[in-house]
Amino acid sequence: MNFELSDEQVQIRDTFARFCDERIAPRAAEIDEAHAFPHALFREVAALGFFGLRYAVESGGLGLDLVSLCLALEEISRGSMSLAGCVTMQSLMGTKFLEMLGSADIKKRLFEPALRGDKIGGICMTEPNAGSDLGGIATAARKVDGGYALKGQKMWVTSAPVADFFTVFARAGAEKKLTIFLVEKDFKGLAIGKAIPKMGVWALPTSELAFDDCFVPDSHRLSHAEGDGEGHLRKLLAEIRIVTGALALGGARGALEEAIRYAGERQQFGKPINRYQAIQLKLAEMATDLEAARRLVHYAAWLKDNDKPHHKEAAMAKLFASEAAVGICDKAARVLASYGYSMEYSVQRHLRDIRFTLIGGGTSEILKLVIAKELSA
Repeated sequence: MNFELSDEQVQIRDTFARFCDERIAPRAAEIDEAHAFPHALFREVAALGFFGLRYAVESGGLGLDLVSLCLALEEISRGSMSLAGCVTMQSLMGTKFLEMLGSADIKKRLFEPALRGDKIGGICMTEPNAGSDLGGIATAARKVDGGYALKGQKMWVTSAPVADFFTVFARAGAEKKLTIFLVEKDFKGLAIGKAIPKMGVWALPTSELAFDDCFVPDSHRLSHAEGDGEGHLRKLLAEIRIVTGALALGGARGALEEAIRYAGERQQFGKPINRYQAIQLKLAEMATDLEAARRLVHYAAWLKDNDKPHHKEAAMAKLFASEAAVGICDKAARVLASYGYSMEYSVQRHLRDIRFTLIGGGTSEILKLVIAKELSA
């Protein structure tokens, strides 16, 4: 494997690095404290072509690889995990099934505007009694004249209060298997609950949704056949895990960079604290863990890009990157000591936000089971 980035990948990384430094980082605290979807920056990210980065040129995208997406996401998330969460949903889970399975009308009315940032998409999988256990999904789609009536409840729906459409997983057909539906925000019977207060990623609104015999026309059944939803989801799951790992890289890097700056400025006993071994050891451990995580994430992305088996490696990358990132953010807060607990510095935001990466794409416990299963296969 060649560890050097291509000229195109370097250009993507540098473009989003400048965007982070000039547009995201100066406003990160403001975004966080507003507790509101960052519409302005969301549209700026769209203008850079980010939402279509992974989609084929013929679909209106840039046709780039997963490594490029990971490089861009690391830069965005080191500035603001909230913004990174919003744009990740839009660029992958919120739009992928429209691109894969949507009709020409759906692509023209919803998918193409979504790539421009003019429409916002979300995905509905998790339920009160179904998280990692897809078998626990209970939302039902009953066949009626001209379409389906959806009934059930979804939880933790990212961007729900501002979304224009949702990809919904529900059980349909005689065998009650998972089927994918597209629900637009104005469909009768859809109710969007209030945003769920969270420990971190405050500007990433997350709500519950309720479907009370919500009518969905036949044209909005994205599954080619009733019951093929789980198969389509599993094709995307590894990519979700890899990009979640990339989000973790950015959050950890943001914390590490602040710890390095602070350690060079903070004076104790007559010299900067980065001259003391206790601090040097922490910084060395953090930098080493970050680089190891980056290699795992990029390797898993490279495998995906080259159509090689990658499900085990995707699980490993997400597991290691998210756990390492939590440790890095904790160590960064320790380097800042009292100021690591202060709202004045961004370390507290990185520390709160980074736990978001432990959840998306599967918990660490689930990922370990996935890896163990692959090892014994």
